[in-house]
Amino acid sequence: MARAALASPRRIGKGPSRLAAYIPAATVVAASLLSALPIVSTSGWYPDLGFLAFISWRLLRSDPWPAWWAAPLGFINDLFTGYPIGFSIALWSATMLALDLIDRRTMWRDYWIEWVLAAVLLAIDEWFQWRLAAVVGARVPFTMMLPPFAVAVLIFPLTAWLVSRIDARRLGR
Repeated sequence: MARAALASPRRIGKGPSRLAAYIPAATVVAASLLSALPIVSTSGWYPDLGFLAFISWRLLRSDPWPAWWAAPLGFINDLFTGYPIGFSIALWSATMLALDLIDRRTMWRDYWIEWVLAAVLLAIDEWFQWRLAAVVGARVPFTMMLPPFAVAVLIFPLTAWLVSRIDARRLGR
């Protein structure tokens, strides 16, 4: 038998999937929907997975979506996470603008810089959630914000890896 028959099929001429432009947004929406799972906890230890997926996609690739997609994706996140309508819209839009500015200012980024950048963005998200809770009248100690922040920072490499695998499949690589 010829070696060509035993080899894996060639991927020459195989391009992106038909819905490649919408897969990043669909995965962010799916991550936002994970917050609707019936997880019972007296203290919220789980992070905002939609924001984590959003940051992972944006740090991996800036070309799949325009900047205005942050608003509808943030709106969907607000609907499923229980944040006041407009919280994620404003935060995600500001994140998109900040990351666009950082992309223009930096020549290159390695893995560690992206992890620190994601940690800073996740810390800002948790701080705004804490301030919003204080404005509404909830007396939440700041130490309650540390577990979701720590979990988010620690699972960022996993979400970045998962997003990179989805992107490779999306592009037909």
